[in-house]
Amino acid sequence: MTTNVPLPSTPDVDVQERRAWTMPGPIGLLGIVVAVGLIALGIHQTQAENLPLGPILIGVGAVLLAVLASGLCILSPGEAKVLEFLGSYIGTVRKPGLWFVVPFVVQKKVSVKVHNFETHELKVNDADGNPINIAAIVVWQVADTAQAKYAVEDHIDFVRVQSEAALRHIAMSHPYDNQDTTITLRGDTEVIAKEMADEVAARIALAGLRVVETRISSLAYASEIAQAMLQRQQAAAIIAAREKIVEGAVSMVQDALNQLEAADVVVLDDERRAAMVSNLLVVLCGDSRATPIVNAGSLYQ
Repeated sequence: MTTNVPLPSTPDVDVQERRAWTMPGPIGLLGIVVAVGLIALGIHQTQAENLPLGPILIGVGAVLLAVLASGLCILSPGEAKVLEFLGSYIGTVRKPGLWFVVPFVVQKKVSVKVHNFETHELKVNDADGNPINIAAIVVWQVADTAQAKYAVEDHIDFVRVQSEAALRHIAMSHPYDNQDTTITLRGDTEVIAKEMADEVAARIALAGLRVVETRISSLAYASEIAQAMLQRQQAAAIIAAREKIVEGAVSMVQDALNQLEAADVVVLDDERRAAMVSNLLVVLCGDSRATPIVNAGSLYQ
């Protein structure tokens, strides 16, 4: 009989970054110089056939040189080193320069510079079920060097995979473009970028990483529906333009009739008023220029 065991939401490695013990590097260099001097003195004593003292000085100098040399730590700007002694994490060195640390530790370099990468262009369905192609740029940085080194296998690859998963989830949660929805992928890029930054940050926090910024770099309908969606957008634009034209034409006709009646230019009955309204709307709403026709007859023939 098997049981379903829920996966842990956090890694089993419970480690937090802490500052490692350090000492200024020049002190270690001075000790190395002393060790080299002891070795040289021991060699000189051996050559002088003073056997008991010579080998002792050489041995002490060699041990001291090995200890001091193994404790030197050189850091460049934008780098940190995680120190591990006998399989245990003992601290992190972040300040650039030459330092002397605990001898015989394993020094693992971790970049704390700001990184950025662009996700692959993903093909997903938006909230309306339309296939779209989307990609994003993620800017991130290591915040906790210990977690980045021990909580996940490869923190750089971890960021890539989790960013693409977050992008896919965000794209499926909102429509590409929908007038009835407050948030869309195309019309609310700032809101979408903020949502993605929050989701990526939540996903990679367990690895000691933080998100600086996210941006949508590519967004388009998939090729199989791109032409149809373009026609839909054009139709929507035409309808919106027609509505504006009709609204303006009705207002102009109303103003014209009111001015004619107010100035007693002509008295129109219902039939003549309807004919004038029809003619004015045709002239104002038509796609091409209207050709004027002079009516020499009467409306009541």
